[in-house]
Amino acid sequence: MTRFNSRRTVMTLLAAMAAASLSGCFPLVAAGAAGGALVATDRRTSGTQLEDQGIEMRAGKVLRNSPVEPAHIDVTSYNRRVLLTGEVPTAQDKQLAEQLVSRVENVGAIVNELQVGENASLTQRSSDTLITGRVKASFVDARDLYANAFKVVTENGTVYLMGRVTQREAERATDIARSVSGVQRVVRIFDIVGEAELLQQEVPQQPAK
Repeated sequence: MTRFNSRRTVMTLLAAMAAASLSGCFPLVAAGAAGGALVATDRRTSGTQLEDQGIEMRAGKVLRNSPVEPAHIDVTSYNRRVLLTGEVPTAQDKQLAEQLVSRVENVGAIVNELQVGENASLTQRSSDTLITGRVKASFVDARDLYANAFKVVTENGTVYLMGRVTQREAERATDIARSVSGVQRVVRIFDIVGEAELLQQEVPQQPAK
């Protein structure tokens, strides 16, 4: 897939997501808010990717059935590290949400970025979706980054970056995200790996004889 086609695909999906949010089709818990694959390869193992999907689904179910409903909480899991974003009515609800998700199977760590206050408007959520799309498209355009090594989440203008990346990639992606229109702040939640480790991981393994 060419970079042009990749960017066009990203922007097409972005328009659909924005339309859905404006029409009110937005769940209480959106697993992997504004996430999704772009190009290149995901650096997690297939097993870890399935674990992360399972974590998001189980955490979403737990929160939907908890006293923190009708809060707006987004759950994003990468490499078993869970990011909680959105809004809850009280500080107690914020703490309760973290406690509930911490008990979900396979969760390794939690980054609790929930804000205490009123739920974000559909207009704000749509704006966040657009920002996420712009950041992803900028990563696709960058010739020195593997776009799919990053997971991007935006909440109220704050962009959260997750992924298994080198220090150079982390700095480069942060600089790119900060330059995107509408971004107020960038929060990095990276697993930093060495260049040598990454190179070894990406070398195709020879089948056993």
